[in-house]
Amino acid sequence: MLQQRQKTQRPLTGKEYLESLKDNREVWINGEKVKDVTTHPAFRNAARSIAKQYDALHDEKTKNILTTKTDTGNNGYTHKFFTFDKTVEDLRHSRDAIAEWAKITYGQMGRSPDYKASFLATLGADPDYYAPYSDNARYWYKEAQEKNWFFNHAIINPPVDRNKPMEAVNDVFVRAEEETDEGVIVSGAKMVATGSALTNYNFVAHYGAVPVGSEDMALVFVAPMDTPGVKLICRQSYEMQASVMGSPFDYPLSSRFDENDAVLIFERALIPWENILIYKDVDKANSFFPDSGFLHRFTFHGVTRLAVKLDFISGLLIKAVKTNGTDQFRGVQANVGEVLAWKNMFWSMSDAMALNPDKGRNGTVLPNLNYGLSYRVFMSEGWPKIKEIIENVVAGNLIVQPSSAADFKNPELRPLIDRLYRGSHGIKSLEKIKLIKLLWEIVGTEYGGRHELYERNYSGNHENIRLENLVTAQESGEAEAYEAFAEQCMADYDLDGWVNDTWINPDDVNYFKQA
Repeated sequence: MLQQRQKTQRPLTGKEYLESLKDNREVWINGEKVKDVTTHPAFRNAARSIAKQYDALHDEKTKNILTTKTDTGNNGYTHKFFTFDKTVEDLRHSRDAIAEWAKITYGQMGRSPDYKASFLATLGADPDYYAPYSDNARYWYKEAQEKNWFFNHAIINPPVDRNKPMEAVNDVFVRAEEETDEGVIVSGAKMVATGSALTNYNFVAHYGAVPVGSEDMALVFVAPMDTPGVKLICRQSYEMQASVMGSPFDYPLSSRFDENDAVLIFERALIPWENILIYKDVDKANSFFPDSGFLHRFTFHGVTRLAVKLDFISGLLIKAVKTNGTDQFRGVQANVGEVLAWKNMFWSMSDAMALNPDKGRNGTVLPNLNYGLSYRVFMSEGWPKIKEIIENVVAGNLIVQPSSAADFKNPELRPLIDRLYRGSHGIKSLEKIKLIKLLWEIVGTEYGGRHELYERNYSGNHENIRLENLVTAQESGEAEAYEAFAEQCMADYDLDGWVNDTWINPDDVNYFKQA
């Protein structure tokens, strides 16, 4: 198990992060148990991409943007999003730190360590919310903040018998099997444990259209990745495919930014009492997402990361239409402009969430939830539309590319490639194909397909993300206020006309009254 109680005044370095992954975690891929995720070709470069983010916390070029003083009493520093915010200025600085970290992976890795800080900071803002486990919340807030441990979450039930109440699927879904003096024995599975193979801890809770209906499934807890009885079954690795079938030139994104998705399984795993946050409280387990502040903060992280990703995509698209020689076509320009509009919209949402915050508990502020809920809907519409635009305006250029970097190194082929694969505006074949292969990874490869599914679904299923806009408005009283606003207009008139003297009734000119 991880040594949690070491005193420190700084977060992990990249090297320390990689060392922290060398434990007894049980990660399965291609029918084998992985001995070391930091050296296995399915995970090793993704791990190093995260390590690069950790190193940026200590780099003088980025440290001031990324970090702030801890509030735990250790006189250290931490990533800004790992602390709760008290002012608009705090939120703005947190947003800038999220964006700066996202730039390191070009917005490709949504489950970076600061993503779960969306939840971890709520533990410090209102630990009493987690009573009778308030001390556990205080401990994990301090522990995560001082080290910036990499947490992930798994909160979705596997797609099994979702037409049934949760308690009817207790052979699959996460539940408490028994209690001991040491803690709770837990079994069951959760998904989609994106990036979990490279994390230190997993946070487990419930999210879904079907509510928790039994006390043994009302669980929110923390599980170290090397907990006995915990295992991950991973999907295939795009990073490994890239290594086997090509090179970084051919697969510049999947070869280093593939945050593998997995199913997280508990087989009679002991969760110590000090790792429990919610237990046997059905109401709290079902209302945890909006009530704790987690929903406010994870949408804030998500919209900012997506905006960085779209900055990157915008640059690629602008360059790509130049290679076609279509950059001056009015229709192409209009389509590129639409992509920029989507990008700017998400940045404006990120701004608005910080600059118009909601009140949190105990003098804290939270990113604006209404704007965050709107982002969840429009991200599911925006990314598929942007992908469609890229496919329309870059078109066949995405397909016309040599099979691999090896073709450029063949002296027989190179003259042909240089002549026939050149771009417009004096763009040489190597520059053009390097760009096109990068853009093809985003829209055409299996890695690209996974990203589309991710952007559609990672913040909730397509019905819930819409429904929750209405539910939130109803619960906050805003829906009633909207109705009152409409009724204000309707109160100005009745069957006989205007009911006050602001406006003139048409009695003197109305055709029917004159008749």
